[in-house]
Amino acid sequence: MSANQFTDMLAPGIHRHSDKNSWMLVTKHSTYAVGITSEGLLLQLYWGTRLPNFADLPEAQIPHERSSHDVALTLAREEFPAFGGLRYGELAAEALFADGTRDMDLRYQDAEIGERQGLPELRLHLRDAIYPFEVILSYRVDSENDLIIRSASFTNTGKEPIVLKKAFSAVWHLPQQFEQRRLTTLAGQWAQETLVQQRPIVADTVQIESRKGIPGSNAYPWFAIDTQANEHQGEVYFGTIAWSGSWNLRVSTRVSGETAIAGGINEHDFAWILTANQSFETPDFIAGFARNGFNGTRQRMHRYVREHVLPQPQANQPRPVLYNSWEATTFDVTEEGQSKLAERAATLGVELFVIDDGWFPARIHDRAGLGDWRVDPQKFPRGLRPLVERVHELGMQFGIWVEPEMVNPDSDLYRAHPDWIYYFPERPRSEARNQLVLNVGRKDVQEYLIGLLDPLIGDHGVSFIKWDMNRPLSEPGWPEYVQSGHDAREIWVRHVQGVYTIMDTLRARHPQLSIESCSGGGSRADLGILTRTDQVWSSDNTHPDARLFIQEGISHILPGRTMGAWVTDTPSDRVWNEIPLRYRFHVSMMGMLGIGGHLLHWSDEDMAEARIWIDAYKQIRHIVQDGEQHWLVSPTASQGTWAAVECLTPDAREAVAFAYRRTNPFWNTTPPLRFQGLQPDARYRIKTMGQSETPAIELSGATLMHQGLTLPLGRSSYASCILHIQQI
Repeated sequence: MSANQFTDMLAPGIHRHSDKNSWMLVTKHSTYAVGITSEGLLLQLYWGTRLPNFADLPEAQIPHERSSHDVALTLAREEFPAFGGLRYGELAAEALFADGTRDMDLRYQDAEIGERQGLPELRLHLRDAIYPFEVILSYRVDSENDLIIRSASFTNTGKEPIVLKKAFSAVWHLPQQFEQRRLTTLAGQWAQETLVQQRPIVADTVQIESRKGIPGSNAYPWFAIDTQANEHQGEVYFGTIAWSGSWNLRVSTRVSGETAIAGGINEHDFAWILTANQSFETPDFIAGFARNGFNGTRQRMHRYVREHVLPQPQANQPRPVLYNSWEATTFDVTEEGQSKLAERAATLGVELFVIDDGWFPARIHDRAGLGDWRVDPQKFPRGLRPLVERVHELGMQFGIWVEPEMVNPDSDLYRAHPDWIYYFPERPRSEARNQLVLNVGRKDVQEYLIGLLDPLIGDHGVSFIKWDMNRPLSEPGWPEYVQSGHDAREIWVRHVQGVYTIMDTLRARHPQLSIESCSGGGSRADLGILTRTDQVWSSDNTHPDARLFIQEGISHILPGRTMGAWVTDTPSDRVWNEIPLRYRFHVSMMGMLGIGGHLLHWSDEDMAEARIWIDAYKQIRHIVQDGEQHWLVSPTASQGTWAAVECLTPDAREAVAFAYRRTNPFWNTTPPLRFQGLQPDARYRIKTMGQSETPAIELSGATLMHQGLTLPLGRSSYASCILHIQQI
């Protein structure tokens, strides 16, 4: 590149070319460009490696029609194609106008550049050619992380109602190319979340979705599309939908090589009535481009979550080591029993003690009590305050479990308000886990829950709540809402908005409160919920073998500070297959470390070893929670035999590496582990944590990255180690 060409390169940010009526969204390493055709249609012009300036962009033109079956409008790379005319590809919107018309014709009207949520924003105004209907497309640019954050706002500017039938956040187009691409998604089920799935992209449409009213465990609203990429290098397009309800993500590819990705709120059973001057805004769809493989996509997403998603001030504070009492006591919760566990936990260096399910009336099993969020006088004759004070005396914060969106039919709340759930009058009310779903779209239900949870938090010194949600929505009816002239299909969105309202209110009233999102494990771990929570429970499965796969998958989106991981006494197969305590700790130390075992049953030796690893975690958690994550060995690729992860400070002066070998039936030696991101000319001191008798060694960054390091794993199965690497 010549000096003049370099001088002409546009700086990161949003730029407009008035003559061409086009815009370039420039990040540190990429460019996203859009333009307006002479007919007023908005097209994507480019997305990929950073370009110098507008001179390199193509004109915004509708392509030539191939045939009457391959029409130009369908072949066009429209930014926000709506149902209407000769469009047969991926669509972003559909509406029903008062006269019965279901066809839209959106044309460009105006644009403005400003700022929103701390990021530069481009707002493109589209308007229907005939009807009083406006769509504003928002593009925020996270230049440092090479991300574009898109959303759409729909407004009825007339007097007659308009029914939205589909309201996606964005459609993205990938450049046409000769090489075959590959699609990576995350699939699973309860206790088996976020497993990495990969398939070649062929001429087809792949749809992944949730229709449950929550993101669900069967799939995660995330995609990655690569061309011959691995963990460390190669081009990858990636993105995620920040929505805590039903969602839909579609990847469509034509035989000629063009790929479109469309996504947002699931249109299944969705409708939203826009009356005069009313608007509806979609959730964010965050997407980016990286040339340094899947680790590059991870690092960009992790930084974005830490910098622009997580609530403050907690996002800049170390996440505490947690103890949760569920597996120790289940529903057998008493002041005395919890106090004994708290005393035991405090000796380990635990910083947050959480009492789980079972503290409220009638809760001796999972068939009663949900909805009655008051302290059980039989289990806590003196109230909850003495236990909280004891936990505080022991130097720990106090946390508590709640499931606000749910109600048991056997509860005072349901007996008083059977109409507060989702239901159809003439249909049975389906129970799952012996519970029904409260209609938190209702203002009175929101006020009821806030009225109970607010004093529970404020009057008891609660620092942390584990917010659970153990079943999906069903019978999505709201008879009173329909009788007042509304559409009950709004439920799927109004439920999520209600949850957001309750959480936002509690956080505003209690700024130091932390919240963990749990939904039968990892069924609600999206970026929408993380805007108002501090961490997620990624799975109910705490088996370390399973966790390595689950944690690999969730790491594509979430940084270590948001991923709760416990050391527990499960799985039951330990009777036949003992998994060392150190191995269980090492797996859990990759995230927000928690303890879930029955501490009163742990031996003195177990307690002593646990103290070692908790102390070690506190030394390195600033790197684990906020460092750049490099997956060096994928458990998916090694079929569960191996896994290795490196976390690195941004200045590359300090790192920590976790290495795991599950089985070694042939007693083979371990291959050298090669690191990433270190400074080649610097010298590093490498210490094996938890082994004071093992001397540290010194090696150059170049040696560690290119020759690698032989790991101190011996030849046994379930071997693991943690290496602390510090620049000298």
